[in-house]
Amino acid sequence: MIEKTVVLTKDAPAPAHVFSQGIKKGGLFQVSGQGPMDPATNEYIGAGDVRVQTRRTLENIKAILVAGGSSVEDVLMFRVYLTTRDDFAAMNDVYGEFVRQNVPSGALPTRTTVFVDLPHEVMLVEIDALAVTSQS
Repeated sequence: MIEKTVVLTKDAPAPAHVFSQGIKKGGLFQVSGQGPMDPATNEYIGAGDVRVQTRRTLENIKAILVAGGSSVEDVLMFRVYLTTRDDFAAMNDVYGEFVRQNVPSGALPTRTTVFVDLPHEVMLVEIDALAVTSQS
């Protein structure tokens, strides 16, 4: 049986419910959905500003990836959840900039974007990631 490894870092918000920040198993690394919470204050940031929220959310994912021995370069897929189509272009701009900065190979991860209600009213965006890792 392949063992699961829990990934936890103080550089991203602590999980608020019954889930892990990240789980590694058999070369796969799933990062739980992250939102625009500042890990230093445990407060949501950027109320009403999807650009600020998207950047913070992606930085939270990056911190978990790094804590688990991976990087944004290792991401196979991001899933983006937005509360409104009106925020798509702004989110996409910030996402594109972040990916270009953090994927030097230019082999961009895949992505799915859906429009949903999110658990906290202040949240305009939530993102999760599936990556690969050679470390257990």
